[in-house]
Amino acid sequence: MNSSDLHGIIPAIVTPFDHNERFARRPFEQLIQRLYAAGVHGLYVCGQTGEGLQQSVEQRKQVAEAAVEASPEGKTVIVHIGAPSTKDTIELARHAGQAGAHVVSSLPPAGAYSFSEIRDYYQAIAAASRVPLLIYYFPSMAPSIRSTEQVLELCRIPNVCGLKFTDSDFFRLWCLRRSGQVVFNGADEMMVAGMVMGANGGIGSTYNLMPEAFVALYERATTGDWNGARQMQDAINEVIEVILRYPVHAAVKVILRWSGIDCGHCIAPRRRLSPEEEDHLRGAVAATSLGQQIIATMARG
Repeated sequence: MNSSDLHGIIPAIVTPFDHNERFARRPFEQLIQRLYAAGVHGLYVCGQTGEGLQQSVEQRKQVAEAAVEASPEGKTVIVHIGAPSTKDTIELARHAGQAGAHVVSSLPPAGAYSFSEIRDYYQAIAAASRVPLLIYYFPSMAPSIRSTEQVLELCRIPNVCGLKFTDSDFFRLWCLRRSGQVVFNGADEMMVAGMVMGANGGIGSTYNLMPEAFVALYERATTGDWNGARQMQDAINEVIEVILRYPVHAAVKVILRWSGIDCGHCIAPRRRLSPEEEDHLRGAVAATSLGQQIIATMARG
């Protein structure tokens, strides 16, 4: 895959589970169909939103295969393969390539790892993968990555094709784009800011709920309609502000269920919303400018 093909709106797709926390393929395919009908450019599979780190290696392989099989030609499937051990990460990377994924991606290893340990981790994955690797700049998770030069050092690893950028330092994003890197914005609530500073697109959780809105924001930004893009971000942020009052992953799954796509519950120990919380969430979402559209449009899809 050429770096020029990496762009656009890429939902960090939810993984549905049954009552035994096993992958539920049918609602996954329903959600994929719904997202592509909204015009998204691809999928980011088994990331934090997809609860990849909470699943077994074998189940994650099933999810990756299902995403590839359900994606039409011309769409980009990025499989998150980060795992507690480098060995498992490499196994998932090799499988993703064999399954037909276009790109693999990984969070930095969680924990008090040094920059050199993180660099070695990414070098091992990139060398083992048959498809390009998208790294992840997330300073709240990996504080040992402190400088733009360190990020660029990771980007210079052979077979690294770019990064997901989850931070509010948009000057750093600008610096990375100016150096020629492919950068996906990672903060849903600041998508328009990332686009202003040159991001190639975005990867995010609430794209599952508002794919049309994020596609519209992206299209307005890429055509220079910045006032229209900002207005769309305002509408999106009304919904995000509500969701942030609750456990985010659980709230997203609840709203998907209301929309007609039952993705089950999050894997324990993530908790469920109480019936009272669900009632309050529904009322607050419905009061936003996009709320009724989210539920009604997705149900029709």
